[in-house]
Amino acid sequence: MKQSFRSLIEERLKKLPALAQKKFSENRKYFERLRNKTPRNLDVVVEEIHDEVFAKTDCTQCANCCKTTGPLFKQKDIERLAAHKKIRPAEFVTKYLRVDEDGDYVLQKVPCVFLDQNNLCTVYDIRPQACREYPHTNRKKIYQIADMTLKNVAICPAAFEIIERMKKALPL
Repeated sequence: MKQSFRSLIEERLKKLPALAQKKFSENRKYFERLRNKTPRNLDVVVEEIHDEVFAKTDCTQCANCCKTTGPLFKQKDIERLAAHKKIRPAEFVTKYLRVDEDGDYVLQKVPCVFLDQNNLCTVYDIRPQACREYPHTNRKKIYQIADMTLKNVAICPAAFEIIERMKKALPL
């Protein structure tokens, strides 16, 4: 039973990028309208939708974010994870990170080295801030992170659902 559920999720994940691409133009226009005509209750509605979707979402059944993207590591993240690994921050950087084209520290490769075979994060309690906040769908003024959200919709089924619900709850 569990394997068939996992297979169902994997099948949905295979279709997600194409579905997100199909909705991309519609979603981009929606975010532009949100920016230009921001509903007074936007933050409250988005937070409610986010909470509803994540109340029924088990990220460990998917972990697509950990398998396909890497978070940005802030200095505090590096120091915390290095201390956990009992190594110096510079050693942590050398062993696990690289500097990307924007000058940010990111993982050397994906899937994340801290993701185990059961889709569990081995550093969950001390994971980077970017991981704790992903997919950023409970942010205030979500229209300000439209580009990031549009990318995350193609990666995270929960983010996709949140944006679809937003369009229904806050039609513009």
